[in-house]
Amino acid sequence: MDKIWLDSYPEGVPAEVDVAAYASLADIFVESVRLFGPRTAYVCMDGTLTYTELDRLSRDFAAWLQDAAGVKKGDRVALMMPNVLQYPVCLFGTLRAGCTVVNCNPLYTPPELAHQLSDSGAEVIVVLENFAHVLQEAVPRTSIRRIVTTQLGDMLGLLKGSLVNLVVKHVKKMVPAWSLRDARSLPQVLAAGAGSVFSPVALGHGDVAFLQYTGGTTGVSKGAMLTHGNIVANVLQARAWLNPFLDGRNQVVITALPLYHIFALTANCLTFLMFGATNVLIVNPRDIPGFIKELAKYKFTAITGVNTLFNALLNHADFARLDFSRLQVALGGGMAVQKTVAERWKQVTGKTLIEAYGLTETSPAVTINPLDLAEFNGSIGLPVPSTDIAIRDDAGRDMPLGEAGELCVRGPQVMAGYWQRPDETAKVMMADGFLRTGDIAVVNQQGFIRIVDRKKDMILVSGFNVYPNEVEDVVAMHPGVLEVAVVGVPDERTGEAVKVFIVKRDPALTAEAVIAHCRENLTAYKVPHQVEFRTELPKTNVGKILRRALKEPA
Repeated sequence: MDKIWLDSYPEGVPAEVDVAAYASLADIFVESVRLFGPRTAYVCMDGTLTYTELDRLSRDFAAWLQDAAGVKKGDRVALMMPNVLQYPVCLFGTLRAGCTVVNCNPLYTPPELAHQLSDSGAEVIVVLENFAHVLQEAVPRTSIRRIVTTQLGDMLGLLKGSLVNLVVKHVKKMVPAWSLRDARSLPQVLAAGAGSVFSPVALGHGDVAFLQYTGGTTGVSKGAMLTHGNIVANVLQARAWLNPFLDGRNQVVITALPLYHIFALTANCLTFLMFGATNVLIVNPRDIPGFIKELAKYKFTAITGVNTLFNALLNHADFARLDFSRLQVALGGGMAVQKTVAERWKQVTGKTLIEAYGLTETSPAVTINPLDLAEFNGSIGLPVPSTDIAIRDDAGRDMPLGEAGELCVRGPQVMAGYWQRPDETAKVMMADGFLRTGDIAVVNQQGFIRIVDRKKDMILVSGFNVYPNEVEDVVAMHPGVLEVAVVGVPDERTGEAVKVFIVKRDPALTAEAVIAHCRENLTAYKVPHQVEFRTELPKTNVGKILRRALKEPA
């Protein structure tokens, strides 16, 4: 379709970005160190890391990889850590050594970890010792030949010049026993790297920066090949969108989502790198009281998160007492932002909660709302610069403006394909370069896009399409509801029926009250036939509600 959305762009945002401005993420990193050297780059549990210190330590890790570990350009290095200072050190060290980063969720089970390490062919892994027992079970089924372990307080000890034992203080349970042959500690590795020669590696847009594993738009977990060109493009697209709205003061961004997830990786770690920002790393965002205590220490300018995280913050009395005077950007992604959550966010913080959209395969940003949006509008915004979108039917034909179809994306941020899976790549990549997202969407006359729902989550009731997002939004409006998820369940009469799962805010809430509320706001076939109350809903590591887990037998 014609780029009708360009007329709705905020003033100062360009239609295109110059993706050739940087050859690689390493180039962006080196420039940021030069510009912002003495500034604080990361804070975690009161420990700090300046851009200059990050440069030195990542250089030492890169030198160790090249020397002692014997890696070559393109070799895969796995990182298995939550949001701790060690993560950016090893991340940028791996990229500077010319290697590909394989991000591993620390909460993986041994079979999940074994699959990812084996599939990626990773030869080196850095793991927080809290999760080393999982690696111990997985490693015999992998190609791993070098293991680096790190303790929670390692980096704080290095930077402060003294051993800081934070494991007992900050971890509620003891580290499970583990035994990994020939494992080296990160302090040992960095000390060895400091005495080794580092040889900068020539990198280009075609080199793979990340194998970012995802369930994708179809099937089993597979590695999206995100090249330096993909990520550089997305960082420049995000920077172009932010530039007109971020003032010259030092930026302080709250990073609660894990950096191993593509949202926080690109939005927080890499984009705000170009602004010389301070990333405040939250190790455990599920500890809401502890999270809010950390927030109280900073006059933060930006925060990213998912709907469930914002909702949890708003439901804690202490959150409203925080200082929001410097807040400029509150960005929601990863799942749909609910209207009730957005409205409460505006009431409490005075700032509009801006919804964006992306997926692992697009590095991830595809669309974002204007940052000067006065009120939450229920859309995922406008395509970012240098991006094309199309709304297509199952046969790949373009749909008329205003009609629902699958959202398809084309741009420099779209992945090179799935690692060693040409069959899976062919399922999502169209002949003209568009990527099928698996999301059903509608575009209006101004170019704003609204996601109707995941294609695979759609419920078919007597031949009528029911989109869980719509029902969830209505249920969430009820004051007695804290969290909600909607799925389709088999029904002899209608084929499928709508079932709603609810975590109560009001203990007196009944299923009858929920259904009566829905009847007032939804047409009959969309009204839930079943209501189930739970004490909590299953979520991913970033807090996205897992609908598929709710479909499985208890």
